[in-house]
Amino acid sequence: MIEQYQNMLAAISGVDMSLAAEVRAHLDDLTKPRGSLGRLEDIALKYSLARGTARPVLKKKKVFCFAGDHGVADEGVSAFPAEVTPQMVYNMLSGGAAINVLSASAGADIDVVDMGVNHDFPDHPRLRKYKIRPGTSNIAAGPAMSVGEALQAIMAGAGLAREAAEQGYDLLATGEMGIANTTSATALYASMLDLPVETITGRGTGIDDTTLARKASVIRRALDVNAGTLATPLEKLASLGGFEIAGICGLILGAASVRLPVVVDGFISSAGAVAAMQLSCKVSDYLFFSHLSNEQGHKAVMKSLGAKPILDLDLRLGEGTGAALAMQVIEAAVRIYNEMATFSSASVSGESA
Repeated sequence: MIEQYQNMLAAISGVDMSLAAEVRAHLDDLTKPRGSLGRLEDIALKYSLARGTARPVLKKKKVFCFAGDHGVADEGVSAFPAEVTPQMVYNMLSGGAAINVLSASAGADIDVVDMGVNHDFPDHPRLRKYKIRPGTSNIAAGPAMSVGEALQAIMAGAGLAREAAEQGYDLLATGEMGIANTTSATALYASMLDLPVETITGRGTGIDDTTLARKASVIRRALDVNAGTLATPLEKLASLGGFEIAGICGLILGAASVRLPVVVDGFISSAGAVAAMQLSCKVSDYLFFSHLSNEQGHKAVMKSLGAKPILDLDLRLGEGTGAALAMQVIEAAVRIYNEMATFSSASVSGESA
């Protein structure tokens, strides 16, 4: 597995910036004042570069919602019990969750990926079973998983990305479900981005002040307990992360290796993206950060990355909801690029010299 992982990282290359001039020239030739469509033009440019063509196609879209339980839930850091994770997976499989509605609105397919839920699900056409084990260990007492388990989760996500590319998908999105996963994500941010725990620890599922203080204390304890196994990004992901976060990391790495762009959801998914970016600095060329989460700390994370999310709607649900919405903006940008008339082809006068 380690050889496959290393080969995947080696296959990730940065985008071909020589295409930028051609793409930008086409955008400037569209029948509008130059730059007047603002960030839609930037999105069309980034998508084109990620796909490696000045004639990009965006038709098939897919959301992967990764699910996993967390041992740190035993510390009382969430307003909901761990049993909610499998209950919400069933809700997604039956089509009743917010991500189902928003994926349908975006015209995107959706798969739910069991990376480590503490429940055995029956087979379902939209359920992908990659369970490493029934939940991570408690990060406040030691590593969440072994490095080998982290690699297994990464390669599972990467395999899903490569499969999607073979099936002709043009754009992927990340989503997640896992009670207590904001605790793991916050610990990862504190370790990977050197952000202060007090600044980035938020209320997650809507916890009260007492639980918030406990949550911050648990995260600090996790960082202390695991201090000896935080030397590399892979060790940090294994020690502090979740199976679903590692799966998201793998999806992003695998997608980048085949030049497939990924829309990153909110606070939890961004932790998987940060891990992927630290494992390969080139993956950022293939990432769209969908929205600024209402979860405390996400703004600090985006600032640290120099990222500018597409939307700001005070969302904090997860599941991939923000990513599904942003997919529609990205598709609109690509359609503008491909379908709008140009000054060269239409009987419209361009800018005066």
